[in-house]
Amino acid sequence: MTTDAGSKSKAKKQSVRRRDFLRTLGFGAGAAAAVTASAPLVEPAAAQTESDAEKRKARYQPNSADVQSYYRVNRYPQ
Repeated sequence: MTTDAGSKSKAKKQSVRRRDFLRTLGFGAGAAAAVTASAPLVEPAAAQTESDAEKRKARYQPNSADVQSYYRVNRYPQ
């Protein structure tokens, strides 16, 4: 009978320790979330603006090697 009582008290002590550990873990997570929420780590993204000349420049180059190979490969039979 003493072994059953000893194992019950040991199990109770272990469950209390486990409960304390989980409680501490929960408090730590809450504190970390509070710190993260108060100070943002990343700056907001700023869009890169193009000048008017860059907006108007020609991007399609019909004589480039890529475009020429595209039309060469995709020719349809006549």
